[in-house]
Amino acid sequence: RQRSIMLALMSALLPYYLVFKALHVAFMVTWFAGLFYLPRLFIYHCEATDAEGLARFKIMERRLLGITHIGGGLTVLFGLWLLLGWRSDLLYSGWFQLKFLLVLGLIGYHAQCAIYVSRFREDRNRHGSRYYRIFNELPALALISIVLLAILKPF
Repeated sequence: RQRSIMLALMSALLPYYLVFKALHVAFMVTWFAGLFYLPRLFIYHCEATDAEGLARFKIMERRLLGITHIGGGLTVLFGLWLLLGWRSDLLYSGWFQLKFLLVLGLIGYHAQCAIYVSRFREDRNRHGSRYYRIFNELPALALISIVLLAILKPF
């Protein structure tokens, strides 16, 4: 019974599939903006020396992390909605399975960013700017891989 109700709901929402897909992409852009810029803030935070600058970076990091949480959460929500409601067939595609693993990695990366924000807030950062310069490159590699997989569907 619940399955038939769910199917009826998804059928009623079918005309909105492209709207949900567009929202998924829009929130993905928001999420990646945060994942790209937050580590840049960590770099600048490491290099700051004055109390005013250090305090400013703590505020910027906290606020950007909040926006990143919203973007990431809504990306995942709309992605799962699309997957479960319309495209569950993708679960059997190799390219999608790899994309899904990359998204799980991004969620882990996002969680690590949250840990770093907390450490900076508590003045317990353990890494230098060089570390964060390398750390900053990871979401770019994931983004390129995810977009290539989603467009090319190579396997």
